[in-house]
Amino acid sequence: MTLTQEQATWFATTFGQLADNVERAVLGKRHIVELVLTAMLSDGHVLLEDVPGTGKTSLARAIAQSVQGTNTRIQFTPDLLPGDITGITVYDQKTGEFEFHSGPVFANIVLADEINRASPKTQSALLEVMEEGRVTIDGVTRPVGVPFLVLATQNPVEQAGTYRLPEAQLDRFMMRTSLGYPDHAATVRILDGGSTATAELTPVITPQALVGMADLAADTYVDALVLDYIARLVDATRSADEVRLGVSIRGALALTRASRARAASQARTYVTPDDVKALAVAVLSHRLILHPEAEFDGVTPEAVIGQVLLDVAPPTQREAV
Repeated sequence: MTLTQEQATWFATTFGQLADNVERAVLGKRHIVELVLTAMLSDGHVLLEDVPGTGKTSLARAIAQSVQGTNTRIQFTPDLLPGDITGITVYDQKTGEFEFHSGPVFANIVLADEINRASPKTQSALLEVMEEGRVTIDGVTRPVGVPFLVLATQNPVEQAGTYRLPEAQLDRFMMRTSLGYPDHAATVRILDGGSTATAELTPVITPQALVGMADLAADTYVDALVLDYIARLVDATRSADEVRLGVSIRGALALTRASRARAASQARTYVTPDDVKALAVAVLSHRLILHPEAEFDGVTPEAVIGQVLLDVAPPTQREAV
């Protein structure tokens, strides 16, 4: 099925109401709020690279409150074990059976705080659930439910005692972005008590309706020329001189899904090259591995994606639907 104009209009209206509601608690960060909501409606996850105190926890709670979903927070530390995330089975002496105790990953919005402070073994506990929405414990597979969004954070400045996220895990995050500090006007409003406590936010939509929104986003039409454009962008990252490892097929699929959701949030039934451009840096940059020489020269993945967007010409006309 293809998204109808009436459905696209409803999607855009509801998306705007969700963003407005979340922004009551996270002032001055409309663009980031929309990025995270786009990822959630595309079955994706988000990595936030930020210094402490920029509102990451408030963002996760505000989104959960807006969609009437459950919210958990996992503080990643060096002694955290995989079972502390997924849950464990415990033997009950009274019944003589093993009983499953679910972990904090069984929630709609999971905040994985300072994810790079846990060991790679513990980080790997998130690989299956982020990709497939389920966890396997003692041979039994359990779904975590929908909607499901992992918001992971890491401090880009403090690297002492941390473990670098492996490429396989970075690739499972649909987007990487940063809240950053609020601007002057937003800071003054925050100091004056202008932000709303997340507990006081009024829900906008139910989890079931949010799943319906995600289904509508998946029906947004993507022209063959736009798909070709995405493929050419991905190919260009692999052949760039500064890049040792380019964007994977998972990255190309993520950009396509996110572009569908963004188009629907703009009340359109089809994806345009501008949708792809608007999301390319957030979706693709963290998937690049640069040559050490390029890193030493100060080249960043964001700069490489920006240059690729300049070098690869977008399509100029749309085929008939």
